[in-house]
Amino acid sequence: MFRFHKPLDVITLFHKASSPASVRAQTLLKQVSAHASETATEDQATDHAPQNKVQRTEFELNVTEDPPTSDQLRTILEYVGSGAGRAGQIVEGAADEADALRKLKEDPNKFRRPVIVDWNNGRASGTYSTQEYSCSS
Repeated sequence: MFRFHKPLDVITLFHKASSPASVRAQTLLKQVSAHASETATEDQATDHAPQNKVQRTEFELNVTEDPPTSDQLRTILEYVGSGAGRAGQIVEGAADEADALRKLKEDPNKFRRPVIVDWNNGRASGTYSTQEYSCSS
């Protein structure tokens, strides 16, 4: 009998190795990914009740130092919304989506990292300076 398995959700970290916030985000995502795939076995001597209680969904972690493509940026901006200054939190100095796309094309370094995107569940999150933002649709 065949069982169809749901593909893993894809989480992308747009990373900058020189950014302490980005390094922390990468470490946290790797830990969460590792814990999500952990299972306890019956022959373990320790109590494995904590693993049985917490149900985390496994995901595929994709870490890249490349800026997003135009299509990816449009999607990220859709996820964070068009509220006051949202585009400028993703792309430095951007007033809106069109401005963000133009600025990113002119200078890929204007993309503010880290940005974490959950493509399957329509969420994006990141940090800019000391202000954190997280949005979902």
